Amino acid sequence: MDFANFEVGIISNKLFILTTLLKFVSHSKLQLCDLEDRDKPYSPAKVNFTFTIAYTMLKPPESTSPSPSTPPRGIKGGYWPSWRAEKFPPSAISTSYFTHLFYAFVVPDANSYQLLITQTEDKLMKSFTATLHAKTPRAKAFVSIGGGTASPHTLSNMASNPDSRAAFINSSVSVARRYGFDGLDLDWEFPHTPQDMSNLSLLFKEWREAIENESSISGKPQLFLSAAVYFASNFFLSNIPRAYPVEAISKYVDFVSPMCYDYHGSWDTSVTGEHALLYDKASNISTGYGISSWIKAGIPPKKLVMGLPLYGRTWQLKSPSENGIGAPAVGTGPGNNGVMKYIDIVDFNETKAEGVVFDEQTVSMYSYAGTDWIGYDGPASIEKKVEFAKAQGLGGYFFWAVGYDKDFTLSKTASDAWDEEI
Repeated sequence: MDFANFEVGIISNKLFILTTLLKFVSHSKLQLCDLEDRDKPYSPAKVNFTFTIAYTMLKPPESTSPSPSTPPRGIKGGYWPSWRAEKFPPSAISTSYFTHLFYAFVVPDANSYQLLITQTEDKLMKSFTATLHAKTPRAKAFVSIGGGTASPHTLSNMASNPDSRAAFINSSVSVARRYGFDGLDLDWEFPHTPQDMSNLSLLFKEWREAIENESSISGKPQLFLSAAVYFASNFFLSNIPRAYPVEAISKYVDFVSPMCYDYHGSWDTSVTGEHALLYDKASNISTGYGISSWIKAGIPPKKLVMGLPLYGRTWQLKSPSENGIGAPAVGTGPGNNGVMKYIDIVDFNETKAEGVVFDEQTVSMYSYAGTDWIGYDGPASIEKKVEFAKAQGLGGYFFWAVGYDKDFTLSKTASDAWDEEI
């Protein structure tokens, strides 16, 4: 049935009847409530009869067909390592599983604090945004500034002075507009002192003001502003206690992305460890603790986008017979310095693994063969983690890094889990 035409028909065919009834109500001294006074506590006895008549005459018939379920809205993010463009170009990204994609990375000049854009990056960024915006569904494109190999001293120096902050901010907004990005992302690993955190607060404030000002002048939608951050709201493991400026983040940043991985790795080869476990009864080094610390600090859950790894960390077991989490180890295992992409973990599991285990207590997976041991996230743990993120009311999740997956297996698992109604 054409619902719109049906409603018009009711109005045209029964308008006279409705008008007559309303006149009858008026003459009977039944009172209609003043629509301008809709907040007043009117007695239902005064208004029920009149509005029942009006609603009955005008309302369309109730549909007998089930309404389609609408997937929960949120961020399904992924960082794209630009240095792997030849092996995994932007055209290879499936936006069916991602809503937000981050170009990783560009860095500021150590003296001018303006973003350095090489000829190669110029071509890649143009391709990145154009490709993502042309895909169906269309994905939002962010340019991420910094990264794990960027100099934290350069970012610290930049944030310490109003003039250098302005140079950095103006350059970032200009670059974002020039290449058609939808947003800006800061990946500062990591602010090292309480003063850095104080300066970060100023940076976020001035960045937001610049974004709003540029939008009012250009007439374009405001750029989004996000930041990749430590897994917890404060550096409780550090010798220099410091915490993120949660008030400034809540006020000026659209969302922050706690990097919930790398809890264990090549810096500690004495025992095996799950580097992205959701729970750890023995310590606070876990995703569950990290996310709860952000919420307790005052960040609205919807502004938190939880990090998930598309890689594992490996160890060399001391003895093949002791192969669980926390087993004695003597060094890093297979992969690049103890790091193995998920696509390679799948190959390991199919060709070598003697055991593939999902650990329910930590919500993590590990595989082993001989003395080789790998801790990682697989389909079972990814699904549980995304369910955790939804239960906490988070704004979404992100992966490091797009291109490390095996045929988008984990990307699809996460996307499906996010879309499934609770």
